[in-house]
Amino acid sequence: MQETLQLIDSTIIEGKQLHHVVVNAGKIVAMQTDLQLRQSVNESDLINADGQAVVWASKFLGKPLKERVAGIDLMENIVKLAHQKQYKIFFFGAKEEIVKAVVDKYSYQYSPNIIAGHRNGYFKKEEEKGIAKQISNSGADILFVAISSPTKENFLYENKELLKGVNFIMGVGGSFDVVAGKVKRAPLWMQKSGLEWFYRFAQEPKRMWKRYLVGNTKFIFLVFKERLGLK
Repeated sequence: MQETLQLIDSTIIEGKQLHHVVVNAGKIVAMQTDLQLRQSVNESDLINADGQAVVWASKFLGKPLKERVAGIDLMENIVKLAHQKQYKIFFFGAKEEIVKAVVDKYSYQYSPNIIAGHRNGYFKKEEEKGIAKQISNSGADILFVAISSPTKENFLYENKELLKGVNFIMGVGGSFDVVAGKVKRAPLWMQKSGLEWFYRFAQEPKRMWKRYLVGNTKFIFLVFKERLGLK
């Protein structure tokens, strides 16, 4: 986490751009068949393990990661950093009332000065370029995209050039829903023990059962396949 934050800070100071992506078990499974998503992830500048299962798999495969860097935890730390360093953030994604609630919360918690702008996540494909230009022209140093996969990864990858004026770009999935209070996050002990997925599944079983139960099984199969050196 600290290494990631230091890298983000130095990138903004130096006026460069850093395209950040997080991966969890489900996304890694999806990358096996979604070649566009795979390219969008693999060609990013920095990848963190958002899921505890990825950290466990890295140790099992003999290439241990230092720790899990959950997207929402990183986002919260970046907002704090933005307040300390007077950086500006553009919030893009979720429903209008959700993204507005996130902006209002951070404006109250820190300062309205960290807000470069916001926009909901509902748009047509042909509107993407215009949205990217809007974000780039907002004066934002940081962009958070709270849209589901693979849309957010592909949006950032395909519009990276239009967003070159924004120093740090990151997909944050459903993090806005958590910050706005629409979705509850698992207790800390469940996060540390790798059971956060189950807490999320218990809240919306009809919507989440396939992603977690089927996806996690496929991920375990992929890990053992890698360990055994099978193609």
